[in-house]
Amino acid sequence: MYSKELEINFFGNESNKKRKLKRIDILKKNINNFKIFLVIAGTNTSQIPGISAAGINARSRRITALADAEFLLMGPSKDHKYKLPPLNAGVTPALISHVCSKLINVYPVIVPLGIEVKPHFNHLFVEDRDLGPSNCLTTGKSMTRERVVNLFKRGLEIGKSSKQPILISESVPGGTTTAQAVMEAFGLRVSNLVGSSLFKAPRDLRRKVVQKGLLNAKLKNDFDSFDVVAAVGDPFQAFSMGLLIGARLANQPVILSGGSQMLAVTLLVLEFLGEKNKDDVIEDIFIATTGWLVKDNSLNDLLNLINEKYDVNLLGLASPLNFKSSIYKELKDYEMGHVKEGVGAGGISLLAYLNGFKNDDIVSLCQQNLEMMKSLGQISLEKDC
Repeated sequence: MYSKELEINFFGNESNKKRKLKRIDILKKNINNFKIFLVIAGTNTSQIPGISAAGINARSRRITALADAEFLLMGPSKDHKYKLPPLNAGVTPALISHVCSKLINVYPVIVPLGIEVKPHFNHLFVEDRDLGPSNCLTTGKSMTRERVVNLFKRGLEIGKSSKQPILISESVPGGTTTAQAVMEAFGLRVSNLVGSSLFKAPRDLRRKVVQKGLLNAKLKNDFDSFDVVAAVGDPFQAFSMGLLIGARLANQPVILSGGSQMLAVTLLVLEFLGEKNKDDVIEDIFIATTGWLVKDNSLNDLLNLINEKYDVNLLGLASPLNFKSSIYKELKDYEMGHVKEGVGAGGISLLAYLNGFKNDDIVSLCQQNLEMMKSLGQISLEKDC
């Protein structure tokens, strides 16, 4: 079902129209007050050939998150330090997020985790850079439990001190694979539901990678969220768990802007809470994504699996943004099923829509920015990698 005047697609548990309108009202009241966090994280899971489309090869995927963050903050710039990695199709969703964050006049906060290079732009220091990316999840030992707990505590502290609603977004090459591993560790059969930045999700490859990781993890019967993230997760999940719980304890609404990676964080939080305060925490959590990611209904099915398992009533919202009118192949590729989501594109464009900006406005600005990116050489060519 969708709101005709806004064309916002709702997914997840069927809910009455009154509840849907109430959810929209909460967002509309807070549009210009959201604090946007972009968590960029490194995991060596991204180095598995064929696992991710966030960069055309393993080397380029090492700088994808940094380039995304730089572009989100600065947009097209002759002073850019990181070239956006080449993709087989499409263009980084940071383009959408940059355009829409400017429209709603919000300056995002970047949180680098497991990124070996110190970003030259403003960022929030959370942990020692020397810790580096998390290990490949196939090891069953992605991180130490101590690191996971420390990241959680830092997120919790930042969330609890929040005086405004927050939006959590991510750029984590390989992140849909760690998301699948986390959900499967808790017994959800999701290998055919978890999406991908690739046109055709590498389901067989990912299934083998996840199976190997869970086998090597040797999780005992009484494992908890921290154990699972330490075994097969990534730094983004550990920090965002804390940030989400902290913000809700401060009674702030939270938008989780993304797809399966945000649902994995939600599941980890539900496992952590058990029955304690579960309903209060979930009440003002919004799962927001792009329309491209909900086209095949798998994200809807995934959200409903979580709703059923934990007896909650999470509702998802999909941004109406589309590139059907675009004259550029890189943008039209989104309509063909490439890239789909990332860097908060769904949630941030949804806020722009709720603020009154039309599809044509956003498409036009995306095209202008794309032209500038090309003229400034901000997108790598394959030969550069």
